[in-house]
Amino acid sequence: MPGPVIGLALFGAVLCAAVLLFMRFAHWAGAHPFAAILLGLLAVPVLYVLLRAMPRARELRRAARAGMVQADRELAEAAQHCDAPTSVAPAPVPVAASVVQEAVPTAPVGARDGLTAVLPPAAPDFAALDPDGFEAAVAGLCERDGCRETEVVGGAGDLGADVLAIAPDGRRVVVQCKQYGPANKVGSQDLQRFGGTCWSVHGAQLAVVVTTSQFTEPALEYAESCGIRCVDGDELAAWAEGSGPAPWGPAMVEGA
Repeated sequence: MPGPVIGLALFGAVLCAAVLLFMRFAHWAGAHPFAAILLGLLAVPVLYVLLRAMPRARELRRAARAGMVQADRELAEAAQHCDAPTSVAPAPVPVAASVVQEAVPTAPVGARDGLTAVLPPAAPDFAALDPDGFEAAVAGLCERDGCRETEVVGGAGDLGADVLAIAPDGRRVVVQCKQYGPANKVGSQDLQRFGGTCWSVHGAQLAVVVTTSQFTEPALEYAESCGIRCVDGDELAAWAEGSGPAPWGPAMVEGA
């Protein structure tokens, strides 16, 4: 059956259905006039919205068709580019082996199997720290090398103890920090004052004096007689770098 005949038949059917509905609505409106008026008032805004939306819908349809046409055009252009013969890339220029070696960085010392060696953290400049920072740095070294319950207690009324900790072997460690300049050495009087409190007051099982400077010979003699461990500036730097032992034994720096 031709298309126009089918369209005409559908239009006639829709028209007949609309006439029948209108007649039934008219009959119902005659029996219920108030309801019909209310329904008519409600239908006005609905018809208004539909009429306003019709032009917008037409614009959207036109924009959609335009977008589809543009997409088809871009697909056609892309297909033409793909079908076009590709240009031959120029042959690579030989590069000298020495140039390649300079461009590729060499593996760091200690690297193996593609993994770099773990290095200990850089040692801080202990002389540049303030007194509180120096005590905190020493406590950090203690904790790094296996101490537990590390605590900074230095300050007014500390009675010679700046850092308290429990060594890996279980001994109670009491540390006094002496941040002196190179020309100012730790003397025997400093050691005697510390020796008078570290054992009896703080219950030390390992007493340590750490300084950024050096110890006088009388101070070292007194420390040896009392069992106090002395760590001078060079030993402190080695301890921090991981190349020297901690006051209670070998350093425990990861990767060292």
